[in-house]
Amino acid sequence: MTTLPRIASRKQEVSAAEWQTRVDLAAAYRLVALFKWDDLVFTHITARVPERDGEFLINPYGLLFEEITASSLVKIDMHGNKIDETPFPVNPAGFTIHSAIHGARHDASCVLHTHTLNGVAVSAQKGGVLPLSQQSIFVLSSLAYHDYEGVALRDDEKPRLVADLGKANFLMLRNHGLLTLGATIADAWINMYLFEAVCTIQLRAQSGGGPLVHIDPRIIEGAQQQAMQVTRGQGGGALNWPGLLRRVDRSSPGYDS
Repeated sequence: MTTLPRIASRKQEVSAAEWQTRVDLAAAYRLVALFKWDDLVFTHITARVPERDGEFLINPYGLLFEEITASSLVKIDMHGNKIDETPFPVNPAGFTIHSAIHGARHDASCVLHTHTLNGVAVSAQKGGVLPLSQQSIFVLSSLAYHDYEGVALRDDEKPRLVADLGKANFLMLRNHGLLTLGATIADAWINMYLFEAVCTIQLRAQSGGGPLVHIDPRIIEGAQQQAMQVTRGQGGGALNWPGLLRRVDRSSPGYDS
C-alpha cells in the first residue's frame, strides 16, 4: 500500500493569518474534490500569503485534492520556487497562469482553475457562455475569454492572458477550462460554483434541441448590483463559506491539520 509521508504541522511555524489562509485553501481543495471538479493532480488553486509580498500557497504536486491539508500546502515565490522546506515538489509550469494573474491583479487574493467536463465543453463552443439562466447573468457581467495557445508553459503568453482578463473575475480559457478570481478564497470558490453551474445548465438546455430564450442584455448590466442586494452586501463567499466548511468537516475531515 502506498501511504503519504508524515506531514508535520506548520501551525506553530507561521502567523495566525497565514495559518487561516492555509486552512481555507485546503478546504477549497477538498471542496473541489467533493464537487467532482478535480482533474486528478492537475489544476491549481493559489492564494496570497497575508502580509508577505510575492509569496503564495499552492498544492503539493502529486497529492490528490482530497488529500491536501493546511500543512502540506507549499509556499512559493512569483517564479514557482519553493520557499519553505517540504518533502513535496511543486509544478512550476502549473503556476504560469496563476503567476501572471497574481502579478497583475492585486485585488485577487485567490485564483482557482479547473478542467471540468462541462467547463471545457462550453469553452469549445464558439458562442461561449450564453445568457440562458439567472446564474449566467452574474458570470456574463464579469466574463473574459483567452484563446488557447497550447499547454500554458511559456512566459510570453502571460501579457496576452493578462490583457484578455482585464478587470473580469471569470475567465474562460478556450478549449481548456474555467478560471475564477476572488478577493478571498471563499469568493473565488463561490465564483467557480456559479461558473460551473452556468456551463452545466447551458449544456442541458442545448441538449433539448429546441429554441432557447436569451435574457435581455439590460438585465445583465445590472447583475452586480442585484447580487449585492441578494447577499445584503456581504457577497456569496462570506454567506456560504461557514456552511461549506461544515460540509468538509463531515465529508472530508483532516484538512485543517
